[in-house]
Amino acid sequence: MLTTQRKQLILQRLQQEGQIVAKAFSEELGISEDTVRRDLRELAAEGQLQRVHGGALPASAAIGDMQVRAALAPDEKRALGRAGAALVQPGQVVILDGGTTSLQVVQHLPLTLRATVVTHSPTIAVALAGHAQIEVLMLGGRLFRHSMVNVGASVVEAAARLRADLYLMGVTGVHSTAGLTTGDFEEAAVKRALHERAAETVVLASADKLGAASPFTIAPLSELAALVVPASTPAALRKKLQADGVKVSTATA
Repeated sequence: MLTTQRKQLILQRLQQEGQIVAKAFSEELGISEDTVRRDLRELAAEGQLQRVHGGALPASAAIGDMQVRAALAPDEKRALGRAGAALVQPGQVVILDGGTTSLQVVQHLPLTLRATVVTHSPTIAVALAGHAQIEVLMLGGRLFRHSMVNVGASVVEAAARLRADLYLMGVTGVHSTAGLTTGDFEEAAVKRALHERAAETVVLASADKLGAASPFTIAPLSELAALVVPASTPAALRKKLQADGVKVSTATA
């Protein structure tokens, strides 16, 4: 089998099965594990998969900057934003992550809502400016321009002083074994700190994030209060996530 054919097969298997185990794949094709590992390294360098110990997982498509991500699945994100906004109750303290789906949450919040929103995203804070009844608390730090969020020790320290009712967390990967992941080390640390200070954490995940993984782990799926997915999510995938102990809700259009 040619190298290009082998790589195509690897990507097909990742799509079908959600993972590649290097040893089993090498035995199946009658080639060395070193050959498979080389293929995995090259595909990872192209951003087509995420290498893990012993094999690989599908790479998240949601690793581009804000401008790139804004063009991904806009209809899904509107539905997810509407579903996320419906979870916010009057009087609550809510942590709202950065990202394009979180912007949709803001756009669907009632202008009359009285609540407190904590965010480390300048973009989200500005978007909330028109909600006169919402108190906006901004966590400051070093601006991570890729995601337009503040990161660093100052954000983590500020998070330790919070006690929130709800955290609407943004991620780039939702995978049964890799858990909740994102593409930056410091951003993952901030998300973990915010998650630990919320009574409930909910992830609003577009289809490109489901079954995918990014390099840095935030938390296992079992720690979520709920995972909200698009209505188009295959029933088999929803059942698999539920089998992993996740409460899965569907965002209707």
